[in-house]
Amino acid sequence: MFGRKKQHRTHLFGWHPETFVCSRRGHVTPAALVERLRPVDAGLGVDLPDGRRMARCTRCDVWIETTPPAKPIRETLPELKTMKVPRRGRSLREAIIIRLIAIDRALHSVLFGLLAVVLILLELNLGSLHEQADRILRDLAGDTGQQAGRGFLVNELAKVLNLNKDTLFLLIATAIAYCIVEGVEAWGLWREKRWAEYLTAVATAGFLPFEIKELIDKITVIRIGALVLNIAVLLWLLWRKRLFGLNGGMKAIEAEQEAVDREALFGAPKETGAVVTR
Repeated sequence: MFGRKKQHRTHLFGWHPETFVCSRRGHVTPAALVERLRPVDAGLGVDLPDGRRMARCTRCDVWIETTPPAKPIRETLPELKTMKVPRRGRSLREAIIIRLIAIDRALHSVLFGLLAVVLILLELNLGSLHEQADRILRDLAGDTGQQAGRGFLVNELAKVLNLNKDTLFLLIATAIAYCIVEGVEAWGLWREKRWAEYLTAVATAGFLPFEIKELIDKITVIRIGALVLNIAVLLWLLWRKRLFGLNGGMKAIEAEQEAVDREALFGAPKETGAVVTR
């Protein structure tokens, strides 16, 4: 590795968020874009005697082998205090988690939208469904064979007969409302809007009683997983994003948003004679 200051890295089973983002978006190497590098720029890039240039990614800290650009964007690097630094560390990890929650909410929005479409189609054909269900039930009742094996079918047909337009309208309205809310949550979270974090927390908390009731009625792996996931999302938003004044509230957020110590991250190393190990 090219000589550099040792940076604190966060590992999760060998996975680095900075490396992952760089693999998707590309490295950020300002030293690769300027005409020449000065000794003060040694923390970001070094020109080697053989004409090669080593440029450091300001997101994942990896050193990239390149050459001085044919069309540099400027002569030298700007001062460290004015240089733009990509998101990294805790800030980057939180952004990734927010995006994952946004994807989850987008999937919910699609599912609720599909449910609304199905219910609307059901409402349009409710009359004919009632007639067909009633006819099938009469046929089953007239049979002299064993009825125990038909219990499930009879129960499901009875549910169809018990459906009415008022119930369907309520279900359709609920599905549409959740489709819109979840879609707005997904868009706002993807854009990292503060109001979307509050909306997601409130909507998630409001939906928990229904999930608990469903779980009491029937325990399934999917229902348990959904409940645990939503509780984890709610607790993470409340605590990590400091909603409703928790965990220090806005004052703690503002304290975290202090200027990045660029000199500590990218300043020229104190020691001389940086070496390259191949």
